[in-house]
Amino acid sequence: MIFNILTIFPHMFPGPLSYSIIGNALKKGIWSLNIIDIRSFAHDKHKTVDDRPYGGGPGMIMKADVIGLAVDHVISNYPNTKLIYMSPSGEKLEQHISRQIIHFSNITILCGRFEGIDKRVLDFYKFREISIGDYVLSGGELASMVLIDSCIRLVPGIIGNYNSLISESFNNGLEYPQYTRPQKWMGLDVPSILLSGNHKKINEWKKKQSYDITLKRRPELTKR
Repeated sequence: MIFNILTIFPHMFPGPLSYSIIGNALKKGIWSLNIIDIRSFAHDKHKTVDDRPYGGGPGMIMKADVIGLAVDHVISNYPNTKLIYMSPSGEKLEQHISRQIIHFSNITILCGRFEGIDKRVLDFYKFREISIGDYVLSGGELASMVLIDSCIRLVPGIIGNYNSLISESFNNGLEYPQYTRPQKWMGLDVPSILLSGNHKKINEWKKKQSYDITLKRRPELTKR
């Protein structure tokens, strides 16, 4: 699986993606990063990638002609790449979207900056817009890392214990509480049911805890 990243800050990568299970998989070549500096496709000596918005307004907009050349470069090498733009206006990233994305062998993520991207780029190339939440970041780079992490960990063989993926949040509501040693800490005990050895009752407790937490914090998930 290859992730192509279109950015004006190529040195931000791999960043956090070089650590833990995701980083180990990157080192082993299970997945790879291809970083493309958008500025290298600018026409002028200053490597300008942005300009003032038509109709007025604050900030600057990333230029369609420059980004278009960068996208064309990727498509010339990977004609079937899946195009994604990280945007607060996009569909909200959820677990099922990450599961969809891992079925593509090549994914291209466009990271915006300033006040955003000239909309014609998104329309012409038919980018899928994805948001990681109802808040705004300084650019799409960190958001792209969140998306990549959420996808790579679902690739078979990345996480050693497959049951970890089955039991975690958003597969069947939010995850139940977890505990480990010591048994007593700051006057707080591990729930006695988890020490009972009765696996049937433990599983029932986990399901109930998961449901109760989901109902309280994310009730819309109980209706799926």
